[in-house]
Amino acid sequence: MDLALKLETTSTIPLHKQLYDELRQAILSGRLESGQRMPSTRALAKMLGISRATVLFSYDQLLSEGYLKTIPASGTFVACQLPDELLRTTSPPISSASPSCIELSTYGATLATVNLPPPPGQKPLINFSCYGKPALNEFPIQTWRRLLSRACRFSTTILDYPADPLGYKPLREAIARYLTQSRAVRCEPDQVAIVNGSQQALDLIARLFLNRGDQVIMEDPGYFEARYIFQVQGAKVLPVPVDRSGLVMEHLSTLTTPVKLVYVTPSHQFPTGAVLSLPRRLALLAWAQQTGAIILEDDYDSEFRYDERPIPALQGLTSSDSVIYIGTFSKVMFPSLRMGYLVIPRQLVPVVARAKWLVDRQSPLLEQHALTNFINEGHLESHIRRMRILYAERRKTLVQALTQHLGNQVTIMGENAGMNVMVQFHTHWNDEEIIAQAEQQGVELISARSCYMKAEDGNGKFLLGCTDLTSEVIQEGVWRLAQILKA
Repeated sequence: MDLALKLETTSTIPLHKQLYDELRQAILSGRLESGQRMPSTRALAKMLGISRATVLFSYDQLLSEGYLKTIPASGTFVACQLPDELLRTTSPPISSASPSCIELSTYGATLATVNLPPPPGQKPLINFSCYGKPALNEFPIQTWRRLLSRACRFSTTILDYPADPLGYKPLREAIARYLTQSRAVRCEPDQVAIVNGSQQALDLIARLFLNRGDQVIMEDPGYFEARYIFQVQGAKVLPVPVDRSGLVMEHLSTLTTPVKLVYVTPSHQFPTGAVLSLPRRLALLAWAQQTGAIILEDDYDSEFRYDERPIPALQGLTSSDSVIYIGTFSKVMFPSLRMGYLVIPRQLVPVVARAKWLVDRQSPLLEQHALTNFINEGHLESHIRRMRILYAERRKTLVQALTQHLGNQVTIMGENAGMNVMVQFHTHWNDEEIIAQAEQQGVELISARSCYMKAEDGNGKFLLGCTDLTSEVIQEGVWRLAQILKA
């Protein structure tokens, strides 16, 4: 039998792998037919001038994968049914009565209409568009690795299904202490629920409390991903404008229909950076008490306030059950940790626990163990202190560079806080032209239009992230922008 097999002795591919590939291809192409008897390993080795061990190795691989079969006292044969054929499926005939498409649920159909952000591509050298990205190269990764390793040695129970859907109890205790001391939040550990980031927190709350047609108040501009979640749930979003003192409360008194939920970012409004003043905080709490509305407080990056101490949380100003508090470790640590938390009124703990259990049982237990020690041993507070100094310097560099190179061509908004700066460029170019010109110069920008209910209200406004960029890169990026806008 002449198999016409080509083996290259000078190739870097091992001979047994070459022989396996050649024989497999011969079988798949039909040169070796189904049920055909194969040469013995000794005969094939002599025919090809290679060792019998090489042939044995190739045959064993083909036998284990189902391309060949051995019949005792008869020899080795090409299999009658090849493994590749088992993987192929035949499409059933399409009935004329079959629907032309699969019908989605109301949730799925609504989701299909939401314009989600495109997946990130390859980023230019100077990327201002990552407006909430921490300085990842400054994170104490060695400490985190050590804590993960310690958690792995802790017990085999860390590999089992978690016992409590609300999260690892020692972590909930550590978070409750941290929030009480640093954010003036009023809570006990049994009111803390660990979630997979603030996005899951928003989704859980929307599912639990919003019915189709319910009204939700949002800051305008505001966090567009929260708006998407509420809209997909079928809620009607009512935009309320924001000024230098935060949510404009006068607009709430004009509403004539019930409001189910108010979503706010009072300590550092996203994206403008405004801080909700104390009189407005008290007015909002009083209004919620009177109307029965739920306040959803998103405290996403309040740790990073540079000219004074962080603003205490809105939740800590009331003893009522009108406020649900959301926090995250994505900004203070790193985004892929996917760890956040909810502080919920006691009466809502059982239903939140059931919802969390149905979604994913519990957030990853290994990271919860490591995070517990990261907080309890003081690493979190130490890291936040260092980042507050670093981010303050980088934000100052960005503001100074914008002022120096663009002057009255730019308006800078917001308090001296947060991980991004919102700006408005005064130019005759539209946003797409600015973004395209910047990209040609190696600078990535992101428009703030998605934050506005009416996109045109955000024309000329951009979010500039600076926390993950060095001062030199920030200055170079602003200089390049200035050359574009002055052209």
